[in-house]
Amino acid sequence: MSTTYLTPEGYKKLQEELEYLRTVKRQEVAQRLHEALAEGGELIENAEYEAAKNEQAFVEGRIQELEYLLANARVVEGGGSDEVGIGSKVTIAYDDGSEETYTVVGAAEASPREGLISNESPLGKALMGHKAGDEVEVQAPDGAFKVKIVKVA
Repeated sequence: MSTTYLTPEGYKKLQEELEYLRTVKRQEVAQRLHEALAEGGELIENAEYEAAKNEQAFVEGRIQELEYLLANARVVEGGGSDEVGIGSKVTIAYDDGSEETYTVVGAAEASPREGLISNESPLGKALMGHKAGDEVEVQAPDGAFKVKIVKVA
């Protein structure tokens, strides 16, 4: 079993998603299936029934995935350290002077558009264990580049 690293916020978010899928979404899909069956006709030709069955499979698969992630989760508190780790909020500067701020999280809750980068991503991996003032080299698919760590919170 592999460990899933989550921030307290990420853990709570996944728990809420699991609860929603179990209590609300399952019922919605069951209702869709019931209505599709009530329409009658040949099930082979019933597109609504087929769509509902596909959605049911997706929901059940996501429930299993979330149960596994949460069962193997290790909640990591960020901050309080001057070294980058899971949960750290890091401001980096590029060579052109532009800056970006990210929170380093486990892969299960990564969302770069929301400023959440995985500790397993090229940038996250390069930042781990470093401190403000350090310059790190990032081995990205498009080639290596350097960033300077401005702040770690």
